[in-house]
Amino acid sequence: MSPSVSASNQDHVPGQVSSLLHNRWFFMGVGILIVTIVLVLTLNMGLYAISMASGLAGIALAAYFILRITLRPIKTAAMVDVANDIKFGAQTYLRRQIKTILLVTPFFAALLWWILDWKVAMTAVFGVLTSLLASYIGMSVSVRTNLQTADIANEGKGIPFRTALFGGSVMGFCITGLSLIVLSVLFSIFKDPNALIGFAFGGGLAALFAQIGGGIFTKSADIGADLVGKIEAHIPEDDPRNAAVVADLVGDNVGDCAGRGADLFQTFSDDLVTGSIVAIAMASVYGFKGIYFPFLMQSAGVFASALGIFASREWKPGMPPSAQFNVGLLVSSFFSIIGALSISHWLLNSWVIGIAATLGVLITAIASVSTRYYAGMEGKPVRNIAKASKRGAALNLITGFAYGLQSPVIPVVALMGVVVAIYSLSGNSLLALVGVNIGTDLLITFIMAADAFGPIVDNAAGIAEMSESAQGVIDKLSRLDSVGNTMKAITKAYAMISGTVTAFVIFLTFYKLAGIDSIDVTTPFNLSFLFVGVSLPFLIASLVIGSTAKTAEKMVDEVRDQFRKNPDIIKGTVKPNYTHCIDIATRNALKEMILPSAISILVPIGIGFAFGMNALGAVLVGSVACSALLGPFFNNTGTAFDNAKKTIENLELSRGTPEHIAAVIGDTVGDSLKDVAGPSTLIFMKLIGMASLLIVPLLK
Repeated sequence: MSPSVSASNQDHVPGQVSSLLHNRWFFMGVGILIVTIVLVLTLNMGLYAISMASGLAGIALAAYFILRITLRPIKTAAMVDVANDIKFGAQTYLRRQIKTILLVTPFFAALLWWILDWKVAMTAVFGVLTSLLASYIGMSVSVRTNLQTADIANEGKGIPFRTALFGGSVMGFCITGLSLIVLSVLFSIFKDPNALIGFAFGGGLAALFAQIGGGIFTKSADIGADLVGKIEAHIPEDDPRNAAVVADLVGDNVGDCAGRGADLFQTFSDDLVTGSIVAIAMASVYGFKGIYFPFLMQSAGVFASALGIFASREWKPGMPPSAQFNVGLLVSSFFSIIGALSISHWLLNSWVIGIAATLGVLITAIASVSTRYYAGMEGKPVRNIAKASKRGAALNLITGFAYGLQSPVIPVVALMGVVVAIYSLSGNSLLALVGVNIGTDLLITFIMAADAFGPIVDNAAGIAEMSESAQGVIDKLSRLDSVGNTMKAITKAYAMISGTVTAFVIFLTFYKLAGIDSIDVTTPFNLSFLFVGVSLPFLIASLVIGSTAKTAEKMVDEVRDQFRKNPDIIKGTVKPNYTHCIDIATRNALKEMILPSAISILVPIGIGFAFGMNALGAVLVGSVACSALLGPFFNNTGTAFDNAKKTIENLELSRGTPEHIAAVIGDTVGDSLKDVAGPSTLIFMKLIGMASLLIVPLLK
């Protein structure tokens, strides 16, 4: 066993602090403190004090997980250097991305102040800063957790599954906790949810930059590493001789972790704001207390997710990680439903809204099952894509696209069925649709934890392989990585269905505020703008996929050049220059994310001012309808290609064969779909709605 070492981010802390984390009296004291804060704040904030206290509880749990992870000293010295390369690259990229976002934020804030007022401008800045803070904290912990996960697996005494899950939970609690805290305070100050549309817009702006930039970074590195490493040099995925391998591992954090965190932060915040707007509009039906409904519901979801995270454990020896996740998901869902029904009856004197939220929870389960079938390794489509690879890359791609085009149908039809049913059951209540929408959010903390689990175990497996750990350790982490890939696919499905309902409610809120009862699409004017709206998601997807290709071209050239100029790299006697690849991905990702972001914000504003609210309403309908189908197609198709490749790689004798090469080509095509185009489409359809809501007062 290697002597204990301390990385720069793994300083050893006295044992009494670590033991404090397992002391029940410590947690009782924290609980009493939170209750006291609630009682004090209730005098000034009303029921918003409950949601603020829930946010504080979430941040307290995040702090607990951070301490639990970082206090443990690292036992394996060889892993520290690899982990530090990943940490340095991730933090370097994220700092540059934050600087880029902060450079454009004053421009948008000034624009909002000019066309609206200072309140919207100020809250938009708060939205950007809160989203960036949550993403930065969550990603920083993730790049520390990957080292701990690899080290625990190498030591063989601990359970790497729990460590990775707790590390991923930090992102989940940060995005929900910070959003609840900041919005609760802002709502209690302004007393007007319309002023907080700026916060949701700011969160969307940060999410679009983070997801597009992070997606281009991670997939350009992944594609470059695969095309040169696996196909040309015939070396394993995380082989340290590949110059792009560290950039690939860094990308998992900035794309899947920070980018997805910003995405779900946007969804969570959008739904709090639009839900409150609708609740005020329906105060005559449900009473003024209805304005608290979205906040109390989301608070219940945070606590339900916390129970699910702690319930995700090995309840019996040999229990597979996927089953542990399923237990946590069931626990979170059960307590979310109980909370939704109870709050609906207590606050609104209505069971219908609680039933609507329950249907929101269930619709996410339907989307997850559909994704497991179309994109999971156990499903027929992935098996058939892998089988088609025996006959070349063309049939791999054709088969994958055929199944991918099917995949959005069942979730969208089920979602629309739920929307129509609950709208009719509630007597055409828009708040019932808000209930469905918030119901899809109740598991966000747990889902984000499961999503961040993926890049953590992926990085841990890479660290183990690059530090030449025992094969048993690498295999153990690779099995966790397979589970992580499935959870990431389910998270994408969850984010897509939740984002679709969010966008649906946003444009219904737009119609409500604008005073538009209907749009006549039989007139050439409105029909034309409907088609303009349908075309916009294609434009955004085209731009981000093209940007990924351009960056990947530079990555391929760099890896090839290093192999050609220094043959000792492929021999393993000289270390490649990882920094050059990280710089290539960083520079191009930050440059390429600007145009799609500008289109998503400026086009709807321009259409609204130039052609009016009916035209903008038609654009919203077309954009949301198209994105609701295009997004799942991208996500499921790309994930299916990835899992088809993994299916073949699990057969050791198939690696390096024409069948494997065909599957790798399919995977590289799918990379830009599932991790760049799909998430960007999802964020676009929410952001275009929030941008439209911002200008309603001026258009009226």
